[in-house]
Amino acid sequence: MLVLITYDVNVTSNGGKKRLRHVSKECQNFGQRVQNSVFECLVDPTQFKELKHRLENIIDPSTDSLRFYFLGSNWKRRVEHIGFKEAYDPEGVLIIDANQ
Repeated sequence: MLVLITYDVNVTSNGGKKRLRHVSKECQNFGQRVQNSVFECLVDPTQFKELKHRLENIIDPSTDSLRFYFLGSNWKRRVEHIGFKEAYDPEGVLIIDANQ
């Protein structure tokens, strides 16, 4: 299933910048950043449960927020991209540029 994860971490609160880095890192471990605080994660239910648990342990729920949008397994017809960055296919081949 494809899950869109968005987050807002209050960086003015105590430890906010550290929490922001940790949330970003956890999301990168499971998916692809598509905008500053938005990740597309192609995960199975067990992976999603683990990711959600990790994120809940990082944020401060009194100042930060997480949102999960479940696009399901038929997600390709639900995602439309216009603009600067090329559309990302989480089921496609991942090519990493070693020069970066």
